[in-house]
Amino acid sequence: MKLFIGNKAYSSWSLRGWLAARHSGLPFEEVTVPLYNEEWNQRREGDEFAPSGGKVPILWDGADIVVWDSLAIIDYLNEKTGGTRGYWPDDMAARAMARSMAAEMHSSFAALRREHSMNIRRIYPAAELTPEVQADVIRILQIWAEARARFGGEGDYLFGDWSAADMMFAPVVTRFITYSIPLPRFALPYAQAVISHPHMQEWIGGAQAEDWVIEKFEGPVEG
Repeated sequence: MKLFIGNKAYSSWSLRGWLAARHSGLPFEEVTVPLYNEEWNQRREGDEFAPSGGKVPILWDGADIVVWDSLAIIDYLNEKTGGTRGYWPDDMAARAMARSMAAEMHSSFAALRREHSMNIRRIYPAAELTPEVQADVIRILQIWAEARARFGGEGDYLFGDWSAADMMFAPVVTRFITYSIPLPRFALPYAQAVISHPHMQEWIGGAQAEDWVIEKFEGPVEG
C-alpha cells in the first residue's frame, strides 16, 4: 500500500488517514507531498491524485484499488483486516455511537477548523473564542462526555480502547492544545491519552522534524 499525505504539522485529514494506516498493522509506503508549493501543484495534477480531485490523504492498494477521504480509508482498512483490529467497538450500541461521532466530525465543526487550523509545532496563548467556535467546542465536549460515560469504562479513550473515533478527533485534540483552549476536568486525561498514544507521538515527531513553513497556518487567526 502507498499513502499520500500532506505536511504532518498542518494536515489534519492526513493525520486521520495515517493513523488508520498505522493502526492496521499492515506495511505501507508513506509519501509526504508538501502542501501549497510548486511540487504540490504539480503532483496533485498527476494520475496518483486524480481520483481524489487532488486532495490528501489518498491510499493506493496495488495498482487498481484507490481510497481517498479519511473515513473511507478507515472503513477500507477495517474491511481489509477482517474487522480484527478494533477500528470500531464490538458492542453494537457503542459502535453506532462511534460511527455517528466520526461522521459528525467528518461533516461538522467548520468554525473550529476554519479559525483554528492545525499546527502541531506551535502553542499559542489562550484567546477569546468566537461564538461559532465556542459552539463547536461545547458540542465536541458534549459527545466526548457521553461516549466516555456510556462506553469508556476503565479505558483511556472514548470507547475504552483506541478506535476510529479517537483517530477522527485526534486533530481536534491537537487544536485544543495549540490554541490553549480550556478543557473541563474530564477531558484533560482523554486529551493527554490521545497525545501520548505511540502513533500520535510518531506523527508529532515527524511534524517537528519537518522544515516546511506555511505562513497562512502560522499564528492564530485574528477576528
